[in-house]
Amino acid sequence: MHQVDVIVLGAGIVGVSTAVHLRQRGLSVALIDRRHPGEEASHGNAGLIGRNGFCPISLPKRGADLLDIALKQSTAIHCDYGALLRAVPWLRRYLRGNGHQAIQRYARVMDRFRELAVKEHYHLAAKANADRFYRKSGWLQVYRSEASYRADERERHYARIFGIDYRELSGGDLNTVEPGLKAENLTGVFWPESESVSNPAAVVEAFWRYFIQEDGLFLNGDAFALEQRRLGWRISTARKSVAGRQVVVALGSWTAAFAERFREYYPMVITRGYNGHFRPRSGGSLSRPVMDVDHGYMLAPMEGGIRLTTGFEIADRDSPANPIQLDRAKARAAAIFPLGSPVPGEPWMGTRGHLPDSLPVVGASPSRPGLWYNFGHGPHGFALGPLTARILADLIVDRDPGVDMAAISPLRYLA
Repeated sequence: MHQVDVIVLGAGIVGVSTAVHLRQRGLSVALIDRRHPGEEASHGNAGLIGRNGFCPISLPKRGADLLDIALKQSTAIHCDYGALLRAVPWLRRYLRGNGHQAIQRYARVMDRFRELAVKEHYHLAAKANADRFYRKSGWLQVYRSEASYRADERERHYARIFGIDYRELSGGDLNTVEPGLKAENLTGVFWPESESVSNPAAVVEAFWRYFIQEDGLFLNGDAFALEQRRLGWRISTARKSVAGRQVVVALGSWTAAFAERFREYYPMVITRGYNGHFRPRSGGSLSRPVMDVDHGYMLAPMEGGIRLTTGFEIADRDSPANPIQLDRAKARAAAIFPLGSPVPGEPWMGTRGHLPDSLPVVGASPSRPGLWYNFGHGPHGFALGPLTARILADLIVDRDPGVDMAAISPLRYLA
């Protein structure tokens, strides 16, 4: 039996960053995952650390968009009808909780989080020798219609309130930012204060290697094998059994199912996303992530080529992959950027967990002493993971995390 202060379950960027922060505070830590660190959702995202993002993801309202979804032609949202039916209670709760006041509250919380997120990334990157992956190049949203541009005005409204720089562009002005785009009929918004990385998986790998160098313990094992004992927690893996006084659950989209074992119920819906890599045609290049807002996909320059990431697929987490959404996104991306041949390899698929108020759960279990949560980041796990990891580590060692904890506390769902 190997004894540690804290067991961390889940080795995505949230779990790895939490393990690093706990080691930096002098605690012994065992990090457990069934796979190699960073191979789930932390691997396949667009690598964006946005300074904007003040509004929750909105559901489509226009008739044309809803028809596209119903006919399974949308690249922004693809649905399995059975999974969509099971998500109806979540959707009702989401709609009830996203009025004007709720969005204002979300905007205030996210402004503070976005302000701190880059700082926390660089804190870990400097320790882990991962600075080389970070780019101070901003990111770009492009709109194909006036209607979609107007629909995003609330985001720009909050940017003006919080003093965040952005630039409205069209046509030739867009090409001064990204010469490789076919920008004749596009409108764009450039967010220069945002940052991105060239290889999200390599960032997580570097953080993990730093954790190991700092005498952290990593083991492959099944998080659902965790057992509560009288004086703490215990988990058995193929290599050894580990006991800890405290445990952090950072299992992403698996966390809600895990919490049900302890009779704690979090209203989470699971979505899936896909990516593929492409070699740009001659003369085509990108310097930063670009999002086609009308169609929900992103293009991001990566070390392995141009990464094309899809929007949301509402489907059961463990059902077979269905990369048709990626094929449609590729066809629509070709209209604004000269995507070339695909890089050899199978399309990647990952899952995200979303809570109705679009904010993560970070803090102590209300019913199980020594149990802590860090999950529910939705599509923002890569950007916010190091920050929520620092917040949780501060809570565990009884330090003031310097943020409004009420907005992200587990108590808001379990009280």
